[in-house]
Amino acid sequence: MKQLRTHLDERTYLNLVKEAQEMEGYKMFGLAVQGRIVAVTGFMPMITLYNGRFIWVCDLVTDQKERSKKYGEKLLTYVHEWADNHGFKTVSLSSGLQRVDAHRFYENKMEYHKTSFVYLKKLND
Repeated sequence: MKQLRTHLDERTYLNLVKEAQEMEGYKMFGLAVQGRIVAVTGFMPMITLYNGRFIWVCDLVTDQKERSKKYGEKLLTYVHEWADNHGFKTVSLSSGLQRVDAHRFYENKMEYHKTSFVYLKKLND
């Protein structure tokens, strides 16, 4: 996860995961190969007027040394199955503009459709 969320130190990361689990129903799953975690996903149920009830994939990362081994595909397929088994018919995510390889993966391999831009504004303290 540190490869994806480089701005977080361990303490902040653990606190955010705990809070997201308790308050938002955030779920985290990993894929291990020979006892070593090679990919991780985090997602949570949400409701919006645009999507209705859906699953939001907050995090999906495969270790840089383990890419192109279908680990991301396996985890995202697991998220799809989890969603379907829990009555959700839509899965959505966002991906940083710079992550061109990830975009190809989502669109070509996983058949996601680009539906919007995500905007961010940081407010003053």
